[in-house]
Amino acid sequence: MRGLMQDWPLLCHRIIDHAAKVHGNREVVTRSVEGPIHRTNYADIRRRALKVAQRLDREGIKLGDRVATIAWNTWRHLETWYGIMGIGAVCHTVNPRLFPDQIAWIINHAQDRIVMIDITFIPILEKIAGKLPSVERYIVLTDSAHMPPTTLKNAVAYEDWIAEADGDFAWTMFDENTAAAMCYTSGTTGDPKGVVYSHRSNVLHAMIANSGDALGAASKDTLLPVVPLFHANSWGIAFSAPAMGTRLVMPGARLDGASVYELLSTEKVTVTAGVPTVWLMLLQHMEKNNLKLPDLKVLNCGGSAMPRSTIKAFDDMGVEVRHAWGMTEMSPLGTVGALQGDFSHLQGDARLDRLQMQGYAPFMVEMKITDDDGKELPWDGKTPGRLKVRGPAISGAYYRIKDDILDAQGFFDTGDVATIGEHGYVRITDRSKDVIKSGGEWISSIDLENLAVGHPKVAEAAVIGMPHPKWGERPLLIVQVKQGGSLTREEILGFMDGKIASWWMPDDVVFVDSIPHTATGKILKTALREQFKDYSLPTAAA
Repeated sequence: MRGLMQDWPLLCHRIIDHAAKVHGNREVVTRSVEGPIHRTNYADIRRRALKVAQRLDREGIKLGDRVATIAWNTWRHLETWYGIMGIGAVCHTVNPRLFPDQIAWIINHAQDRIVMIDITFIPILEKIAGKLPSVERYIVLTDSAHMPPTTLKNAVAYEDWIAEADGDFAWTMFDENTAAAMCYTSGTTGDPKGVVYSHRSNVLHAMIANSGDALGAASKDTLLPVVPLFHANSWGIAFSAPAMGTRLVMPGARLDGASVYELLSTEKVTVTAGVPTVWLMLLQHMEKNNLKLPDLKVLNCGGSAMPRSTIKAFDDMGVEVRHAWGMTEMSPLGTVGALQGDFSHLQGDARLDRLQMQGYAPFMVEMKITDDDGKELPWDGKTPGRLKVRGPAISGAYYRIKDDILDAQGFFDTGDVATIGEHGYVRITDRSKDVIKSGGEWISSIDLENLAVGHPKVAEAAVIGMPHPKWGERPLLIVQVKQGGSLTREEILGFMDGKIASWWMPDDVVFVDSIPHTATGKILKTALREQFKDYSLPTAAA
């Protein structure tokens, strides 16, 4: 016997339809790439997105065709998302922070027909345009007054392009499992891999993000997504915020501490989301200028763990810090770090201990940890294992790659090592390839990095495993000192002493001017291993 409910496909354009009808006057505020603050609302976003869809249809873009965007968080970028998806085409968000050759590889692999691009990135595309045979034209996300001269093929200013449409157009209807968007992984361990999101998965992920213990935004809130639309689709905020009717503030190209603070303050932002480097810059700006953020209630942090000292600084301001963990393959939310009811009363170190964890899986994300042989491990908060996940917004395959990426139970191996404790709280201890195996035991490089960054003179720290004749591997601590500061090996090791097991202590410390990062802001361990491939630990000497 089947249920007798309506068959109502979960399609992304239904989100902007709802937002326009129910929350039409809710603002979308943007610091434009051209400079001035721009204000619009959800009703107008929908009206213009229909024009985008109409113009793409005239360009011959059909169901399943790929249209790339290379752009900052702006109202125009948001319009293109709904316009592309609304005709059944695939919105391919390209990370401009990748190397030009990687960008070319990704566009060619996706076989993008049109590229929509902010003026900032025109020089990058001009250098590689000759290597992009599938691209038919470029839509520059600006108006004629700011349209620069360019050699890009059939380039046109976005505002002129959509002005040719009257908006008398209807969204295309199709199956909810139709591809809606795609995003490529950063490719630090080989070629980037394409993750293809469906309309169904995007809508369900928006519902996950809008649960009370997830991103923490309601219709009454103002949300500033510092995390870019091109980075794991901005954690789905482009869908979750309109679905909820949350007022949006888009930061454009300026993501420094002062610029982010200005928007948070002037627009009275209550909820925000971004990576630790952004929050460190914001905190430094606030501390230097003795500034406060009385309106900010929730700060979501993902990409990597926020140092304990930074969590405490924001917590002391009355801002709830919520870690979020996930990845491109997970749309991206996997865990959220709101304090469950059993822990909401915690204070002091006990509270910080809980906030440092990555949180717990919301409904529609299932988790398990296993050993290297696939044997499931206990949720005791102590036993580390390979973290595996499944759910309706988690990838089951990569684009144009035939390899099976799921285990026999349909779980995806995230590549992360974690413990899972009471109430499902997850603590990421390492990437599987970054775990330091010393004498048969695992040492968490992440824990060591977080501890080192707690020193007031340390700007950033990284830990890698180095060969050792007796122990197999031992940790090497790599430190970037804050500008104008000085630090010795003995000082940092003395600071760490007594806070970790003695056998976890790094065997040596090296100081560097800067620590390399991936395009998404994570520490690039592969580059560090290459940089120190000829380094020998003093304890490794015969």
